[in-house]
Amino acid sequence: MSGWAYALLSVTVVLAGCLQGSIGFGMGMVAAPVVAIVDPTLLPGMLIMLAAVLTLIVTIRERDSINLAGAGWALAGRVPGTAAGVALVALLPRTWLSLLLGAVIIFGVVSAIGGWSPEPTRRTTALAGAASGMLGTATSIGGPPMALVWQRSTGAGLRGTMSTFFLAGSLMSLAGLLAAGQIGPATLRTTLWFLPATLAGYLLSRYVNRFMSRARLRATAIVTSLAGATALIVNQLV
Repeated sequence: MSGWAYALLSVTVVLAGCLQGSIGFGMGMVAAPVVAIVDPTLLPGMLIMLAAVLTLIVTIRERDSINLAGAGWALAGRVPGTAAGVALVALLPRTWLSLLLGAVIIFGVVSAIGGWSPEPTRRTTALAGAASGMLGTATSIGGPPMALVWQRSTGAGLRGTMSTFFLAGSLMSLAGLLAAGQIGPATLRTTLWFLPATLAGYLLSRYVNRFMSRARLRATAIVTSLAGATALIVNQLV
């Protein structure tokens, strides 16, 4: 990886980690398009591993505000969703996975702007968990389905519950991808290079949480994600 590519990805991971640490999701939506353009072979493994580290930290920080029942139903749906995501990674060419990634981001953006708010029942939470498992395993972006279901939660409760779900879900996805031979030694080594940027993003989120409202962070995520998804799709089509 060239110096400029490493610098670009490092800045991207810092910003993505800051967003994840602040609102409980968003790392994949911000970072995945840039990673896909620079080196698509790193997806989805690298971002899932970095997200697992970050969600562990946030889960510990917000442990007193976690909705264990909600996270449990979401994880029940995540199991079959993870299996479907592993199958997609194994069967689809990289170009199609990149286009799927862009489509998932745009879906998340449109859903956020449209304000659709399903009731967080056991059934909808489990279905969202399944969708999150499939998309998160295949593209490293599992946030939009869960954000739709839990969007009425705020602050520490949202961050803690989302992080608990994504920590367990990320470990499921990694186990499935490793078993299928979709994560190699090169991806593991490269992931270690970006751990400092991930931790820097978390530290930045502690500062940002004092000054930026959740609405502003959400708007930032929407704009950044849409720009990244558009650039990714154009890059693949061209």
